[in-house]
Amino acid sequence: MQEGNAAINKNMERIKNMLKTIPETPGVYRYFDESGMILYVGKARNLKKRVSSYFSHFNDLSPKIRILVRKIYNIEYIVVGSETEALLLENNLIKKLQPKYNSMLKDDKTYPYLCITNEIYPRLIFTRDRANTSGTFFGPYPNKKIMNELQDIIRKLFAYRTCKQNLTPESIACGKHKMCLNAQMGLCNAPCVGDESLEEYLHTMDMIRKILKGDFKEILDSLKKQMFEKAEALEFEEAEKLKQKIVLLEQYQSKSIVVNTTVRDVDVYSILSDSKYAYVNIMRIKNGGIIHSYSTEIKKQLDETDAEILAIAIPELHERVGSTAKEIIVPCPVDIPEGYLTQTIPARGDKKELLDLSMRNVRYFQHERNQQRLLVDPEGGKLLLLEKIQAELNLPELPRHIECFDNSNIQGAFPVAAMVHFADGRPLRAEYRKFNIKTVEGPDDYASMEEVVYRRYKRLHDENKPMPQLIIVDGGKGQMEVVRNVIEDQLKLSIPIAGLAKDSRHRTAELLYGFPPVAIGIAPRSALFHLLEQIQNEVHRFAISFHRDKRTKGTIKTSLTEIKGIGTKTAQELLLKFNSVKQIKNTPYEDLAKVVGAAKAKIITDFFGN
Repeated sequence: MQEGNAAINKNMERIKNMLKTIPETPGVYRYFDESGMILYVGKARNLKKRVSSYFSHFNDLSPKIRILVRKIYNIEYIVVGSETEALLLENNLIKKLQPKYNSMLKDDKTYPYLCITNEIYPRLIFTRDRANTSGTFFGPYPNKKIMNELQDIIRKLFAYRTCKQNLTPESIACGKHKMCLNAQMGLCNAPCVGDESLEEYLHTMDMIRKILKGDFKEILDSLKKQMFEKAEALEFEEAEKLKQKIVLLEQYQSKSIVVNTTVRDVDVYSILSDSKYAYVNIMRIKNGGIIHSYSTEIKKQLDETDAEILAIAIPELHERVGSTAKEIIVPCPVDIPEGYLTQTIPARGDKKELLDLSMRNVRYFQHERNQQRLLVDPEGGKLLLLEKIQAELNLPELPRHIECFDNSNIQGAFPVAAMVHFADGRPLRAEYRKFNIKTVEGPDDYASMEEVVYRRYKRLHDENKPMPQLIIVDGGKGQMEVVRNVIEDQLKLSIPIAGLAKDSRHRTAELLYGFPPVAIGIAPRSALFHLLEQIQNEVHRFAISFHRDKRTKGTIKTSLTEIKGIGTKTAQELLLKFNSVKQIKNTPYEDLAKVVGAAKAKIITDFFGN
């Protein structure tokens, strides 16, 4: 049932009049609150239908968008000629106005770029400041190391100036400049003193520009032609230098060739997201090779889907990396204007391999960002890991409380079990529990697990205490089935159950979930894997510690403290000195007397018949 107008927006009557005048054309709309602050910028094929949908389908909107709609006081729009124009205008307005409810791409001001400057004699420079640098930009690069590697290759291939002199044909003609050390070392052909013409210098910069764009064929053809000409002229030293450049460029090109070279000019986009952030990767492909890969983080505002995030990110990233591609490879259909870019969703083949490679890049980027959050904000980082567990296992609730069980015994002797409790990803030791096995005879781990799980959750149920959102068993499929039988069949409870299996070296190997259980793929070096490993190690440590304490007390009670006149303190002193009851039994009277005195030593030797 549709909510009343007042529930949608207190200014609904005013907004209704605005909706009547909005045209049915492509355009961009802007929402403002009562104070005049910009709330949201959006694009539409049909402005009237799109804007009206916020108010006519209010119940179908997500909770965050409902909050937005209730704040809208004023609506403005800009009519454009096509949907493509609307897309580009929306992108520019979002960057300029930074509305509160628009998902924003992370600012790229800290990322490095290579820039060919807008000078008469251009330079190739490194910069992080696009706003105050004039030129053609290439990048952004994920880090300066990758950019430096490319710059080093270009430096070995071509000679060009790095000085900051203001070179002009007039200043060179009047001899205003002097040759620098780089020219003397062969790193520059000295256009500053007229040794290289402006035409020759600009040709070199065009070649550099082609390498930065990934166009290798023309450069290789040119270098090979020069090499053959030098060889025919018997200038073998020059021909050898050109050959070394060809080998260097081919080696660099071979590193980036990942698919058939028929994949000419295409951008590949992949995306991963959680409840707060989306992570997007773009890979630039030219002539079958990756010439650029860049990942960014986008903060969600209105619970956007992956397709909606990509619709925002693609125009911005397309412009940011200076892409010339007319085709994009994407994991899902994206709402972009017809004719703006051609989108492909591959199911197999070379393009699917590219999409998978892009997905691996964005997965690593997400892991890196989560690790950084753990360092900066441990509490927030732990909650992100819990959200990851919830997503991986498709849990109905965020597992803020996790309980994990383990058994410990030696051939059935002194059987015990232990439970650890993790709250919000951290151990809560006040909720740890120890269990003496009461009903099981002999070494039976399954029966022991059944007993302690039943006792734990029967008590919580009877006392009306909250249950955990996830139970983890230190064991495999058999242990999981035992716990499932107790929780679901005997106690009629609904608590998700997972298992942590170990490898031959007794290390955490995999997370099991479901019935029948299946392995959940989690990267061994991820923060999530380390959290699960911590839980398993902690319950094992706690169980072993409890078993050791019980075993020690049990040994003292059954062997030494049965001797009349020998108390617990004396027994502990003897065990600390001689390590075992057997060793004490075989120790001469004189040696015992040195530890506990003559009277007690005589009692012990008489008891054991020494």
